[in-house]
Amino acid sequence: MKKTTLIVLAIVAALVLMIAAAFVSVNNRAVSAEEQVSSAAADVQVAEKRRVDLVYNLVDAVKSYQTYESDTLTKITQARTAAASGKVEEAQVTLNAVAEQYPELKANENYKQLMTELALTENQIAQYRNNYNQQVRAYNKLVRSFPTGFLLRVMNYQTIDTTYTDYDAPEDAPQNLFGGGDGD
Repeated sequence: MKKTTLIVLAIVAALVLMIAAAFVSVNNRAVSAEEQVSSAAADVQVAEKRRVDLVYNLVDAVKSYQTYESDTLTKITQARTAAASGKVEEAQVTLNAVAEQYPELKANENYKQLMTELALTENQIAQYRNNYNQQVRAYNKLVRSFPTGFLLRVMNYQTIDTTYTDYDAPEDAPQNLFGGGDGD
């Protein structure tokens, strides 16, 4: 073979290797970006499930404590009635029994804890949704940019068609947590 033919073949081989390397590099970036989008979407779903689990568990705890407190307050009211009708010793015995059984009545603290946990969870969901939006934007930018986007379209990558997640509560979010309604 002639020396020029070898040079041409070497140049063609080098170009093919450079193009293959470009496709591999771009593909790896796209795969990484897709994984980041998937991970961000999963984070949102996990946080939303945590919110549902948290709400139901804390509401059950608060309702249980309300029942416990209601029973206690009933006993205290009975003790007051006994005291008002002159049965002071009976009232004192009842109040002492209540104090021993229920040293701290703090439904107020349970409500505070519920509201704090819900606020923290909602903030976390907002952060995860924001991260998801950022990852989708970064992926779409990668797919639409030149020359990377051209190579990705050749490899059949598409932009993610999405309306960025909003911050409204889902339709199945718990409602009427503390008042009488269906199921109470």
